[in-house]
Order: sequence, then C-alpha cells, then structure tokens
Amino acid sequence: MEFWEIIIIIVGSLFSILGIIGCIFPALPGPPLNYIALLLIHFTGINEFTTTFLIVYLIINIIVQVLDYVLPVYGAKRYGASKKGIWGSVIGMILGFFFFPPFGVILGALIGAVAGELIAGKKESEAMRAGFATFIASLIMMVAKLALSVIMTFYFVKGVV
Repeated sequence: MEFWEIIIIIVGSLFSILGIIGCIFPALPGPPLNYIALLLIHFTGINEFTTTFLIVYLIINIIVQVLDYVLPVYGAKRYGASKKGIWGSVIGMILGFFFFPPFGVILGALIGAVAGELIAGKKESEAMRAGFATFIASLIMMVAKLALSVIMTFYFVKGVV
C-alpha cells in the first residue's frame, strides 16, 4: 500500500467518524461526510463503487438532509409549535450535547421546545404537545441519519479492507 493511499484512508476514516458524530451533533452534516469518505476511496482507486451505488447513496443523502430540516418543523407546526418552540428545541439540543452528551441532545430538544413554547405564551398542555412533536420528529431523523451513516461507514470499511 502506498503512502498516499494510507493518507486517503486516514482522512476517509476521519470523515466517517465525524459523519457518525454529526448524526447526533447538529453542527456537523453527518451522512454527507460519510458520503465524502466513500467518494475519496472511489476516485482514488482504492475501491471503485458502481455509478448506480454512488447515485443511489447521493439521492438518499439528499432526501435525508432535506427531511432532517423539514420533518421536525412540519411535525412541530402540525402540532402547533411556534418559531420560539422550534428555536428552543435547536438550542436545547446544542446545550444538551455539551452538558449531558449524548442523551442530552434528545432531552435538550424536548426541554428546549417546551421552554420555547412557554416563552411564546402557550399553555402548558399546548407547549408539551408541540415540544413532544418536535422531539419525536427530531429523534426519527437522528435515527435515520445514524442508520445511513453507519451503512456508509460499513461500505467504507469494507472498501478499504
């Protein structure tokens, strides 16, 4: 194995690890980083994937990324969440990550959404309902992103071994 191949594998491995972390930490784009890792080993010739494989995973990545932004907002709005509730959820996720990782992300989203709704002047029952909807939608997308990232990491590892 040549030196540049080792460097590509190390860089791809870092992208794969960051991709998985990015499924939980909202500041990193999880699955796209895993996709970049696949592209690294594909275009350098370490392992060549089929064009169909690369296109399918690109499309899945795009769909998951769009749903990651749309589904929690749609779920929250469907159950009456305000912008303050949605922002509270995001802020709660970030704070939860730093103070109580990794479960703080999930609980932070719920607590933040409820707090945002209460700040917006909603009744406790309305705040809980909107907060729970935001929480469930965020959780669904977190699991979907994590599943996609783990699958792509599997193909990365399989491609370099």
